[in-house]
Amino acid sequence: MITTPEHDTRIAKMSFASVYPHYVTKVESKGRTIDELHEVIQWLTGFNKKTLQELIEQKVSFETFFKKAKLNANAHLITGVICGYRIEDIETPLTKKARYLDKLVDELAKGKKMEKILRAG
Repeated sequence: MITTPEHDTRIAKMSFASVYPHYVTKVESKGRTIDELHEVIQWLTGFNKKTLQELIEQKVSFETFFKKAKLNANAHLITGVICGYRIEDIETPLTKKARYLDKLVDELAKGKKMEKILRAG
């Protein structure tokens, strides 16, 4: 799927710190925990809790966030539709990575089992 250059630029420049509280609210409102959210983020990016907190405090953009990340080798297994886009069809790498994260947070909030979210089998 081709996203517009404006859409891709907007995601790249958006700060992770501005979106993170929405992730927290979303998962907690569905009975999940911040620790589970951090586990999902760490699985995708390799960021431990300390590094994640530093990136939030630095108000890094999604572009910087994903440049610093070591994307999980199984991230390509994240498929489906999020925000109206079929993830596996997104052509812009940064936008695809941001949608991977959105999809994982969505699955967590929907009550999926952690081993399914983390593509463990």
